[in-house]
Amino acid sequence: MNKPIGYWIKRLDTALEAHLDSTLARLKLSRRQWQTLNVLAETPLSPEDLDGILNPFWGGDTRRRESELAALVGRGMIIMVDARISLSELGHAKRAEALRLVEDSRQDLSMGIGIDEYAMALSVLERMTLNAERLAG
Repeated sequence: MNKPIGYWIKRLDTALEAHLDSTLARLKLSRRQWQTLNVLAETPLSPEDLDGILNPFWGGDTRRRESELAALVGRGMIIMVDARISLSELGHAKRAEALRLVEDSRQDLSMGIGIDEYAMALSVLERMTLNAERLAG
């Protein structure tokens, strides 16, 4: 039986969340914490800019956001410098360690999927998302 795309997207998101959480648990990181470290590896950001970038992952759950950020601060992985959130040396090291695990995980997850197929899937999902957002708003 053919299932609609929404079914597969929700099922994939749930499976990705569980897989990445179990992968990152080896480093005592959640998926949200990993995404935060990964975004901040590029450049320090204001809290507002970080929220804007990560909002699709937080889903508007401010308690979870605060809890995840507090955990990273408490573990010394992120710091405030000149009103911007930045990775500490420990944060950069933990991110590099997590990156290795995530890259291995991504290879496992995309097994049997060609580069062109993957690129096409991303392109289709991006266009459908933009269409859905335009139609909803």
